[in-house]
Amino acid sequence: MHTHSPHAIDELSAQQLAKLMKEEKVLLIDVREPDEFAAQRIPGALLYPLSTFDATTLPPDHPRRVVFHCGSGKRSAKAAAARLAAGATHAAHLAGGIGAWTAAGLHVIEISPVTGKPVSK
Repeated sequence: MHTHSPHAIDELSAQQLAKLMKEEKVLLIDVREPDEFAAQRIPGALLYPLSTFDATTLPPDHPRRVVFHCGSGKRSAKAAAARLAAGATHAAHLAGGIGAWTAAGLHVIEISPVTGKPVSK
């Protein structure tokens, strides 16, 4: 993992994030709304919508580093900035959001339009 400059927001690529998740080094927080999360999500991500977000309630970056994601990267960048404003020395998010994740061919859980049940893709 690269070093962090103080008060910086790290933009992780989908591949970087997938590697860190496989190594169990990150706590991935999805800042989209519940309906978006229900329709498609990254396995292992926790939902904390930006609409009710309070950066002061998040755990520290140890033992796992907190990383945010959203649909395109805009809301997760706001969440990362809020984390810095709340006193964290660094914050990270998935550049390009879940769109970049799926474009990279990485695994998601989606709701089947046929059955209405979650399916792995």
